[in-house]
Amino acid sequence: MGLPRTKLRLPASSGTTKIYDRPGGTAHWIDGEIDENVFRDARLGKRFRELLIRMGGGIGESIPLACQDWANTKAAYRFFANKRVHEGDILSGHFDATRARFEAARGTVLLLQDTTEFTYQRARPELVGITKDINSGKDKKGRYRHHTLRGILMHSSLAVTTEGLPLGLTAVKFWTRKKFKGTAALKRKINPTRVPIEKQESVRWLDNLRQSIGLLGKPGRCIHVGDRESDIFELYCLTHDLSTHFIVRMQTDRLAGDGDHTISDEIDEVAIKGLHRVEVRNENGDPISVTLEIRTKRVHVLPPIGKQKRYPASDLTVIHATERGTPKGRKPIEWKLITDLPARTRSEAVEKIDWYAMRWKIEVFHKILKSGCRAEDSKLRTADRLANLMAVVCILSWRVFWLTMLNRTAPNAAPAMALASTEIGLLDQLVADAGNRRCRSGTLSFYLIKLARLGGYLARSSDPPPGNTVIWRGLSRLTDIEIGLELGMAGNVGN
Repeated sequence: MGLPRTKLRLPASSGTTKIYDRPGGTAHWIDGEIDENVFRDARLGKRFRELLIRMGGGIGESIPLACQDWANTKAAYRFFANKRVHEGDILSGHFDATRARFEAARGTVLLLQDTTEFTYQRARPELVGITKDINSGKDKKGRYRHHTLRGILMHSSLAVTTEGLPLGLTAVKFWTRKKFKGTAALKRKINPTRVPIEKQESVRWLDNLRQSIGLLGKPGRCIHVGDRESDIFELYCLTHDLSTHFIVRMQTDRLAGDGDHTISDEIDEVAIKGLHRVEVRNENGDPISVTLEIRTKRVHVLPPIGKQKRYPASDLTVIHATERGTPKGRKPIEWKLITDLPARTRSEAVEKIDWYAMRWKIEVFHKILKSGCRAEDSKLRTADRLANLMAVVCILSWRVFWLTMLNRTAPNAAPAMALASTEIGLLDQLVADAGNRRCRSGTLSFYLIKLARLGGYLARSSDPPPGNTVIWRGLSRLTDIEIGLELGMAGNVGN
């Protein structure tokens, strides 16, 4: 691979004045993910578009480096600090685009929810807030030291197909804390089961679910997937009220039946339905194959004692998957899932286990935010400004993730599904076709492999499919080349 010696030429279909044009006159891919009209001032909408393009060309770079000059950098700072700019406005267009991709997709869609933290050190930490207190070891006298982490929290909902293709975000909530004593400390003062969910931080799981279903509009196709933190009885009831579904990992061994025993008591008496072989990674990151024993039963689940007057009992399915044998050097795998969906047979239970295993996709998305886009490197001083920045970075991170997974789930699709005509034309000129033998010429995968090669992917026959890192590197390089081409065509080079 290497840059050609001849002068770059635009494809005939792309026009001669703008590098972002697609066939039919549609502009940059970003235009499909933003809604300029949602801003109260039209100038803010235009600034947002320009800012997103610049940051998209410098993924992971600082705002000054992405903007290149003081005028654009100052405009970016003013945009993030503007009181009329909110993260909901920034993400509005992306939410609409997610709904369109949801409509175009077929079958079941998983709504993955999770919370992540962004940590920052500031001279005036009160402007950012805190996330939590951590134990930072003992001092010389043996006393435990506590360290307060400053930053913001983000709770996001990501829609993915059952094949793992991320369709986009459906809900995002940002917040920070003025104080945090920890769950254990709070439980010593008050029983959380007697506190209305509306007064707890956990209400974010319900809020995101409502917003997601309201956005997509077809609750029967959606399944909420969450970890043990989302094991909330109110969520069980809300999914029923919204006519949607859920699969979560159990955290609480709730009362079951007539109330004289628990869920575990019932599932322990169930015979093994069958075996399921899965591949997981050990502490060193090496893949290992394990065999799971599967038990499943429909259980009459009671609400917490303090909430039995407010919520009815529910008939739910419990799936218990435990690793066969005693592994050396680690704890055996044990997943106890609860869902409103049926799992009468082994195959139905395995299907639900596989859907829950998709939950790690949202963790990958958060990793792209932090590692690829370096969201925690920002120097913005207040929580509001950081939230606006995170909203922008969410769109960029999603596209990286989307392109990565498109290559694996829809390799033979048309390249125009994800790339602009000028991007396709430039890739043809920048990256040779040789060495791209694993995919059919002219397909989406053919061009995404070229994009990854631009980011350092070797495309050897033994190499796994390109990951998020080489995709965002390729995107960044390609955008730089597009901008250089535009400047050259305008006659500004050397002037």
